[in-house]
Amino acid sequence: MSSEDEVRALSAQWDAALLANEPERVASFMIDDWVYVGPDGVTPKSDIIGWIASSRLRHDRMASVGAEHVVHAGGTIVLTARKTSAGTWEGSPYTADEWITEVYVRTGDGWRCALSQKTPARSDA
Repeated sequence: MSSEDEVRALSAQWDAALLANEPERVASFMIDDWVYVGPDGVTPKSDIIGWIASSRLRHDRMASVGAEHVVHAGGTIVLTARKTSAGTWEGSPYTADEWITEVYVRTGDGWRCALSQKTPARSDA
């Protein structure tokens, strides 16, 4: 299996962990210093994992829309995909249609994500 295919499979497993709302399993896909970059700026791993553990954030549905784009440069792989999701945030339902970019690095434990960035998708895109 190529490194690119390994990362594609890892990303799918990460989505499954998010859907299972299993914070320890979700955390295992990230390096310790992982960050999420979104409309409000940078959110550290500890916040996201804490929100999942407390059920403040729950994922109920997640699906890829179209093909993923993967770039392998040295010891880094960048995966970009359009994904839709639904769940609850602080007890209120949410839906999202976003472009996500994940930066993966090879560690002693295999590929792990160092950064995730999301951008809302245009409805006509």
